[in-house]
Amino acid sequence: MKPSRFPLTSVRGKPAKQVGLKVSASCDRPISKLPPSKWTNYFHSVLVDVSEMDVLEREIEALKPNVREMLMSSKGYDSVKKRSLMIYLLVSLGLAYHFEEEIEKSLKDGFEKIDEIIAGEDDLYTISTIFWVFRTYGYNMSSDVFRRFKEENGKFKESLIEDARGMLSLYEAAHLGTTTDYILDEALDFASNNLVSLAEDGMCPSHLSTHIRNALSISQHWNMEIIVAVQYIRFYEQEVGHDEMLLKFAKLNFNLVQRLYLQEVKILTKWYKDQDIHSKLPPYYRPVVTEMHFFSTATFFEPQFSHARILQTKLFMAELLVDDTCDRYATFSEVESLINSLQRWAPDDAMDTHPDYLKVVFKFILNAFEECEKELRPQGRSYSLEQTKEEYKRFAKSNLDLAKLAQAGNVPSFEEYMEVGKDEIGAFVIVAGSLMGMDNIDAVEAYDFLKSRSKFSQSSAEIVRYLNDLAGFEDDMRRGCVSTGLNCYMNQYGVTETEVFREFRKMVMNTCKIMNEEFLKTTDVPLRVLKTNFSCVRSGFVGYNEGEGVTYPEGKITKYLTSLYVDQI
Repeated sequence: MKPSRFPLTSVRGKPAKQVGLKVSASCDRPISKLPPSKWTNYFHSVLVDVSEMDVLEREIEALKPNVREMLMSSKGYDSVKKRSLMIYLLVSLGLAYHFEEEIEKSLKDGFEKIDEIIAGEDDLYTISTIFWVFRTYGYNMSSDVFRRFKEENGKFKESLIEDARGMLSLYEAAHLGTTTDYILDEALDFASNNLVSLAEDGMCPSHLSTHIRNALSISQHWNMEIIVAVQYIRFYEQEVGHDEMLLKFAKLNFNLVQRLYLQEVKILTKWYKDQDIHSKLPPYYRPVVTEMHFFSTATFFEPQFSHARILQTKLFMAELLVDDTCDRYATFSEVESLINSLQRWAPDDAMDTHPDYLKVVFKFILNAFEECEKELRPQGRSYSLEQTKEEYKRFAKSNLDLAKLAQAGNVPSFEEYMEVGKDEIGAFVIVAGSLMGMDNIDAVEAYDFLKSRSKFSQSSAEIVRYLNDLAGFEDDMRRGCVSTGLNCYMNQYGVTETEVFREFRKMVMNTCKIMNEEFLKTTDVPLRVLKTNFSCVRSGFVGYNEGEGVTYPEGKITKYLTSLYVDQI
């Protein structure tokens, strides 16, 4: 097993070649039929006992004061260390949202004296975990703290390799590096290479080896919080000396969340079935409503965001439908008519001249937004809805812009492709939909930040674009649709497929550093708002890591769905 900091698809080395761009307008409508999702009807007969959920809520509320006491009771010189380690546990177990005020106070007070507190600390796990916690919450703790773990020759101490938990924590901390944290680049190489050996050579307990392999696949910083929680609960249960009360709290919390998710999926699959879209469209689109609910948990995994998850899932389905229509089936004139109609939010003059399926697509999108409006307008949140609609229009237009690049008959520059591709990948509209689901933010401030297209937001879109292009390259080529970033890059720079994959992986890594850096610099925007961008990128890593899991979810995404919706803890 290779260290998979950003593991994606690998290809054979091939010489660079000139490629043409192609949309379905230049094809004879080749339908790339996608496999049906087994999850669409999977939960229809599942019963969710509301009284059981009430019991879970009462048990959780009974334990919360005790866990709060565990977090806040530490006093004296080592209190910041102990609280930081406890905060890491709460985040990893999916419990931190219960104690946001206590965590913020602890970190704010602790950061003022952090250098003094860790001055004599030489435990790798402790330093790495403290660093991870402060950076995760936006505190720019210096990476110089890791210099204490180096030899005089500038290399990390070989003795550290024997400390598997410390090495794993170093690996996790290194993923919060910026463009100037050169020591974290070294730390990542050092930790990655040695963790592979630790996991494979039987030198660790089996549960720790599994935990290491999970991290090598996707680091915690770039993974969805709910996936981390499911995996960490199972790991923590097997750790010697784990706290039984904290473990019980985590299990109760997950069991409540799981039942809520099942309720929501039942609502969504019924909604999707009532749309009767399956019988009205050719089989070119992805009928993956349960999978889209799963991705909605990237932003909203906590119980209180149940309505937000439902709204986000409906919006995801509207995004997928326009994307699949433009990318997999429609002729250029049909794409033009659909997008022009969406810009007007009413059918254009050409709509009646096209096949009926296009009207079905258009109506589905409008209905999805109308249902969001019914939910939000009575709450006085029409502004959020309108801003999300505008972002959706921009996303839709980028599909037409990409088709126009293809129609031009020549290969655009990589920069031209990215200018359109950053909108077309849907990251900005995903963030807009996430903000739409929040009722405890300054909506004007939040959407103004999104519309500013800050370097932070741009970075998030670029990462997802790169990940998508890498994972979907072979599928795009099979379908004859080669208007991808990799082909534009190969044509512009004359590199092979092997080289372009290597370059894109480097761009992912470098842009992650830029995003981390901009996050630490952006101090005038609430953490919850900034997290929506991280959540979008995390869903990208989950969806596109080791293959195209959004288009073909029956592999790794099915495993995640099973662990989240089916398996009991």
